Amino acid sequence: MQHEASADRPTFIPARPVRAYESIVRQIEDAIYRGELRPGQRLPSEREMTAQFAVSRPTVREALRVLESSGLVRSRQGDATGGAKVQPFSPDNLRRSMTALVHLEQSDLADVVQFRMIIEGSTTYLAATEHTEEELARMLDAHKRLAASIARGHEAFSRADVEFHQTIAEAAHSGLLRVCNEVARGVVANLIESKLSFTSDSEQLMRDSCARHERVLGAIVARDGETAARLAREDMIDHFGRFLPEERAARLRVFASRVPPIL
Repeated sequence: MQHEASADRPTFIPARPVRAYESIVRQIEDAIYRGELRPGQRLPSEREMTAQFAVSRPTVREALRVLESSGLVRSRQGDATGGAKVQPFSPDNLRRSMTALVHLEQSDLADVVQFRMIIEGSTTYLAATEHTEEELARMLDAHKRLAASIARGHEAFSRADVEFHQTIAEAAHSGLLRVCNEVARGVVANLIESKLSFTSDSEQLMRDSCARHERVLGAIVARDGETAARLAREDMIDHFGRFLPEERAARLRVFASRVPPIL
């Protein structure tokens, strides 16, 4: 029986007989990356895929398991509406991969903080030079909420702090930097934030952080990208430096003051 490809679906070719599921995974990944399969669109049914790829149904199911574990598709057993659905991009898998990489490669906190300093500095530089008036208003409002959250404790402050950094990332007008910023922040949080919440002088740390953010915001208001980037990097080392060996912290303070604003 001849199967014709639908006009709105990519055409697949028979998979290689050896490790055939990898060929299926690769072809579907390529179709997603080329935009031939978009978020919300469904793959062909398992029956259709066994015919198109010329493989057994268990091979198709193995490929779908790999694609689902990578966050590219989502399938439901017994779903009568069609094949697995292509998922929108989420930074969660990237964050998990980076967290695993940090632990497996035995990177220390200083390495991760330095990475975040680079991303945060570049993001803040662009936010200072590219923001609109509406975006500036959102950054100012987010900082007001950050200051008000101090009285409600570390958990509320952490949520407000994430919101403040998100408004800066949005004002940078770079989707890739925004994702990298979010991932780097999540990795650092996994390594260190729990320690901050139990620090005896937690309220003072929150006030100091809020004051540093205010200085960054002042440079953004003035559209001074280089100063905003430097202050953002210094904010990182001031916030996390106490948890680093003094020698590494000293090197990162030099790095914060001298590194170019965009890397």
